[in-house]
Amino acid sequence: MPYDHAEWPDEPLDPYSAQVAHAFETVGPAVVHISARQANGRSGSGSGVIFAPDGYLITNSHVVAGATRLSASLTDGRQFEARLVGDDPATDLAVLRLDATGLPHAEFGRSSRLRVGQLVVAIGNPLGFQATVTAGIVSALGRTLRSPNGRLIESVIQTDAPLNPGNSGGALVDGRGRVIGVNTAMIGQAQGLCFAIGADTAVDVTTWLMRDGRVRRARLGLAGQTTMLDERLARRLRRDRGSAVTISEAMAGGPAARAGLMTGDVMLEFGGKPVFSVDDLHRLLTADIAGSEVTVVVLRRAKLETLTVRPDLDD
Repeated sequence: MPYDHAEWPDEPLDPYSAQVAHAFETVGPAVVHISARQANGRSGSGSGVIFAPDGYLITNSHVVAGATRLSASLTDGRQFEARLVGDDPATDLAVLRLDATGLPHAEFGRSSRLRVGQLVVAIGNPLGFQATVTAGIVSALGRTLRSPNGRLIESVIQTDAPLNPGNSGGALVDGRGRVIGVNTAMIGQAQGLCFAIGADTAVDVTTWLMRDGRVRRARLGLAGQTTMLDERLARRLRRDRGSAVTISEAMAGGPAARAGLMTGDVMLEFGGKPVFSVDDLHRLLTADIAGSEVTVVVLRRAKLETLTVRPDLDD
């Protein structure tokens, strides 16, 4: 016999479903579909996240690269022309501006506070399907990903929340409805290997792009990853947080190698300031220190070493 739906009251969602639904309902209206048309007539698409009510949004650099005309569609059907404010291929991030006010916008959280195993929700427009949501967990933190211009992006979030073409530039959201990453890549030949630029990096880059239209950095010529220190060692070093940056590669001929920094060194301080993560180091590598002597404190074979490095300007 057919069901009489009036006899079935709405049932509360289980906790997992409730978090996914809350994340989508909170951030979904701020996620847009981006159309990018190039001079040769070709067009591409991706996603973006509005982060200010006066029309500023963040997306991936590779979504807008080479575009001569940009537009964005909201989930409520409104469409706007978009203007490129600034682009940073080194982190695969870009900021656009829509000519509108009073738009739905998302709140950004802190990616440095994420934990492996934590629930995350990806919101985007894969293959042109508007406002699509998938869910998964944080699979790993501190990954390194190569950007479209060949440079390494540090502190990348790995997740198994499924992504598809068109998700690029969309939001990775925690259960509280805060954007903690910008979805950027997937491994096409694998399952459950997807990546997002951490919100901490995104917020810093967005600030520079809105101010200057570009990001100029000092360069050390090294690759590193955020690692946890032994608890007893962290206490002995009087660290506020039990993490630092382990150098995984010092490029030959680069500033780090010239200063004597080596693979395996654990960086604790840069320029007299503590370094707890790769994001911390990035924030300290501002263009104004290029060419200046900066002291670096590292832990090498259980001993503290102080070296002097002269960063290059990264053009």
